[in-house]
Amino acid sequence: MKAMILAAGFGKRLRPLTETTPKPLLPVAGKPLLQYHIENLAAAGITDLVINTSWLAEQIEDYFGDGDNFGVSIRWSRERQPMETGGGIANALPLLGDQPFLVINGDIWTDFPVQTMVDKQLLDNRDGWLLLVENPEHHPRGDFGLIGSQLVSEANKKYTFSGISLLSPQLFLNAGISGTCFPLRDILRPAIDAQRLGGEVYTGQWCDVGTVERYRQIDSQLK
Repeated sequence: MKAMILAAGFGKRLRPLTETTPKPLLPVAGKPLLQYHIENLAAAGITDLVINTSWLAEQIEDYFGDGDNFGVSIRWSRERQPMETGGGIANALPLLGDQPFLVINGDIWTDFPVQTMVDKQLLDNRDGWLLLVENPEHHPRGDFGLIGSQLVSEANKKYTFSGISLLSPQLFLNAGISGTCFPLRDILRPAIDAQRLGGEVYTGQWCDVGTVERYRQIDSQLK
């Protein structure tokens, strides 16, 4: 299985910290945030990685290189301007191949056991699987609901998309979107309405490291 880590954003909500340091290199308990994901994937035996970059891309690529020092093989998908989550994945499809691949947002921290993904298979009628979490204070309304393992757009109880998913390339091919800037939700919602996406809820630790306050909280927690 291949994995893609999304690391191309500006990190605007983390300014001024990200004016000279890209968000993936911000140290959390003395280690770059992106390194946690790379090490967790390597420990799970997922070593073929694609990482997209844009803002201060050279710093990220120089730090991790080809991934050999971290026990993985990294191929970089450089974007002239950040293409958002969906556009970044679509742009990297030639590097990801024709089999389902794992996607992890680079600006989260979690203790989710990524090794459980190694043997996960998508059902024939599904183009993706999303990991959901309980709604954090900053996102109380959530994103999607669940009926069994089927994702739905509307439900009495909604959960927040964690930024971890298993996606089929077909999801993007069906949408017919490439070479453009768009959020992943633009193709997730039609796929959910077509009953093509599954998911489950994770109740362990998870943090969206999207603001200075939340960054400082997770940094302090892990020290």
